[in-house]
Amino acid sequence: MENVMNPNCGEVRYSRRDFFKITLIRGHNCYHYADKSLEIDGPTLIFFNPRVPYTWEGLSEDVNGYFIIFQEAFVSGRFVPALSELSMFQPGGSPAYRLNDAQEKEVTDLFEKMLREVDSDYPHKYDLLRNYAAEMIHYALKLQPSEKLYENVDASGRLTGVFLELLERQFPIDSQQQRFTLRSAGDYAERLAVHVNHLNRSVKETTGKTTTTLIANRVAAEARALLKHTDWNISEVGDSLGFREPAHFANFFKRHTGQSPTAYRSV
Repeated sequence: MENVMNPNCGEVRYSRRDFFKITLIRGHNCYHYADKSLEIDGPTLIFFNPRVPYTWEGLSEDVNGYFIIFQEAFVSGRFVPALSELSMFQPGGSPAYRLNDAQEKEVTDLFEKMLREVDSDYPHKYDLLRNYAAEMIHYALKLQPSEKLYENVDASGRLTGVFLELLERQFPIDSQQQRFTLRSAGDYAERLAVHVNHLNRSVKETTGKTTTTLIANRVAAEARALLKHTDWNISEVGDSLGFREPAHFANFFKRHTGQSPTAYRSV
């Protein structure tokens, strides 16, 4: 972890989440994960899934550890139920596991084996890496999650966290049959059983941005990803994101990126 950390990085955010992540972190840290806050002081094993946004703050200078990132297909078939249905990867689950000295050593040994293997010339090293990742997940499944780490944030923060989780659950768009359906603040307020004005106030108070802006920014990010990483035509991309008319999608995209979809795809 220390090999990729900027000493002045402070709070870390990420937007598109198309991978799972497992982290062993040491030191004093705070994670804001969906509608929960986790303050961690000491070695902790933490699991993140692509559907839940989080932020991280290093609260001490001795932060270090390891992490791995992978897509679900990498460990496909090794878990029943599926990986995304395991407790530590559930949006409402408990992803943090506090480790004692003996547990920390066992998990550290696994990460060190993975580091050695990924740098090796062994032709089947990814089979071993896959097994080590599965072993780490099974190791955590045998531990009790550290419920005492969790503290609810304020009411506005909780509601904003649930809104962001609901927004993120709709992505990524993996097929043309999938549709982005919750497109307005009113759609989310109805799903969350709150008044739209209350939702808008909470989101603005917590993030400094409007609900509409956050939705639009996430749609624009998905549009950029689909234009770059699929062979769908522009009309199909727009349709998957809820734009019935290609012209409406083109206008939306240009307003948020400064380029037409065609120009963006050609870069």
